[in-house]
Amino acid sequence: MKSSGRVAAAFARAEGEERAAFVAYLTAGDPDLRATVELARAVEAAGADVLELGVPFSDPIADGATLQRAAARALASGTTLDGVFAAAAEIRAKTDLPLLLFSYANPLCARGFGRAFREAASAGFDALLLTDVPAEESDAVLPDVARAGLDPVLLVSPTSDAGRMRAAAERSRGFLYVVSRTGTTGERARLAEDLQRTVARARRAADAERGDRGTLPIAVGFGIASAEDARRVAAIADGVVVGSALVACAESGGARAASAVETLARSLAEACRR
Repeated sequence: MKSSGRVAAAFARAEGEERAAFVAYLTAGDPDLRATVELARAVEAAGADVLELGVPFSDPIADGATLQRAAARALASGTTLDGVFAAAAEIRAKTDLPLLLFSYANPLCARGFGRAFREAASAGFDALLLTDVPAEESDAVLPDVARAGLDPVLLVSPTSDAGRMRAAAERSRGFLYVVSRTGTTGERARLAEDLQRTVARARRAADAERGDRGTLPIAVGFGIASAEDARRVAAIADGVVVGSALVACAESGGARAASAVETLARSLAEACRR
C-alpha cells in the first residue's frame, strides 16, 4: 500500500471489526533506538493499529513528566532526527503498520521542513503531527507535507472553539486528534468529565467540514492510562491513543521492557473492542 491512506485504512479496518483503533505512542530513542525497534514490534504484536513515534526534544512543553524523562533519556543516548528516520525505516522494512511522526516543529524546522518531510516519508512514515503548530498556522507547512505524501494530523482540545475545530478537521487526513483534557500528556486518575461533549463537538465539526469527502475518524489521547479508560473512550471515539502509560511501562520494565509493554498493549487493544 502506498504511504498516503495507510492510516485511514487502519481506522476503516477497525470500524469494520466493531472496535476503536488502538494508537500506540513511543518516544523514539528511549532508552535507545534499538529498544525503539523492539518495542515497536511488541506493540504491533499486541494489536496496535497505528504507531506514533515521538521525536525527542529538549523543550517538550506539551509533555508531562513521563514523556519528559523519556525525551531526556533518548537525547542522552544520542538520538538524532536521522536516527529516528533510520529506526522508522527498520520498522517499515518488516511491517505495513501505519507510522505517524509526532514532533514539535523545532527539530524539523532546523532540518528544513520540506527536506525533513521528504526524509520522513522516505523512511516509511505515513502521517505527521506537529504538536505546537495550530490549524491557523499550519498552512505554512501543509503544502510541503502534501508534496511529501504525508497525511497531516491536527490537534484539537476542550478549549478549541468551533471555528478552530473546523479548521483542524479541514486540514487533517487519517484522523482528527482530540486532546482529552487541558494540560500536558500523562496518566490521570480519571478521564475528563466533559470528554464526551468534546468528542461530540469535534465530530460535528469534522462532519460539517468534510461534507461529501467522507467521515474523518476522531481519536482521543492524553491521559488515557488503563484498559478501563480505553474501554470508555472506545465507546465514544473511533480511536484511542495511549502514550505515557506505555512509556512508563517500558521505563520500569528493565530487561523485560518489551514483554511488559506487549502485555499492557494487548490489554489496551482488547479494551478497544466494543
